[in-house]
Amino acid sequence: MNVSSTSDIEITLWRTWSLTVTHEACEYTEQKFNAEKTGGDPVIPSPKLDTDLVMACDRLVDQLIKAYKIPTQIDIARYSKLISPKDTGHNEEREEKLLERCPPGHEGTKLVEIPATILDASGAIIAWYLPDALTDATQIKWCLQKEIWAASDLLAPMLEKSVKVDGNWRTNQGWFNPSLENDALTPGCINLSPAWFQQGHENQSDPEVSASLKGASSEKILKAIARPAAIATAALRVMHPEQYWAGLRAFTSLREKAESKELPKMSETLQYWASVFNSLSVICNRQTPNHRDHLSIPKCFNILTTVGNYSNARMSMPSLQLEFRYQALDTGNSVFGT
Repeated sequence: MNVSSTSDIEITLWRTWSLTVTHEACEYTEQKFNAEKTGGDPVIPSPKLDTDLVMACDRLVDQLIKAYKIPTQIDIARYSKLISPKDTGHNEEREEKLLERCPPGHEGTKLVEIPATILDASGAIIAWYLPDALTDATQIKWCLQKEIWAASDLLAPMLEKSVKVDGNWRTNQGWFNPSLENDALTPGCINLSPAWFQQGHENQSDPEVSASLKGASSEKILKAIARPAAIATAALRVMHPEQYWAGLRAFTSLREKAESKELPKMSETLQYWASVFNSLSVICNRQTPNHRDHLSIPKCFNILTTVGNYSNARMSMPSLQLEFRYQALDTGNSVFGT
């Protein structure tokens, strides 16, 4: 399958790849979003997309449109220039001083509960908040929940082993909550990737499949998360087209490397990987302390998607004096930010 970006760079995807279906869903979502934003003609989905995925994309577009129409502008230019790699976000006194010097422009902490976009002073969107982006009709909710729960069950042994007594905050058992009696989720935090450099081996010549995807269940895991991954990627197609196309080009390069270097496990894993991101963190039942991730690319989006049985949860961005509500009772949210 050949696809082209706006810069006319040809990208070739294997027809058997899960990412090919994801791309079809992304194009449908982007075209439908633009049509609804401008009052254009109705968009017909590709026959390659199943009904559940089309309905999920339709729901996503509804939330994207709502968020696009409710912008909140914040001045973070001076704040961005003052922070350094030493500012991890853990030092509360330092963060309070930064906030005093560079207030975001509104009084107190603002709770956001409806779809919205956050803009910087230049008008660029730096975050999207899409509550209930993954749910609407009971059929879609049931389908996504079933798939995500299936993946969680398969990942349970690795999730359990990931929690450490003396680990850093990402895996320290003190930040994890035990599951409820009727909740089969296993607390833990693991990473999935079809091609990355193992920590401490960034200078090696070839990337590797993550250890979490080298087991016998890797194909089942990737098939279980394919639809949620496609929906999140479809959102990125609208929010950051350049990043989306860069991701597709990267996977084309990975395919060529896997073939030329004769890396069969990578080739097999790429076939079932359904996202333009090359890594995915699965986090179950963990609270997260305030922190700042300096390894992220400032001009690109990270995606956080939540699904499950929970209540009164918040995502806090203290430097922006914003909190985003995570809805309760088997709903899905997506928060996208730079």
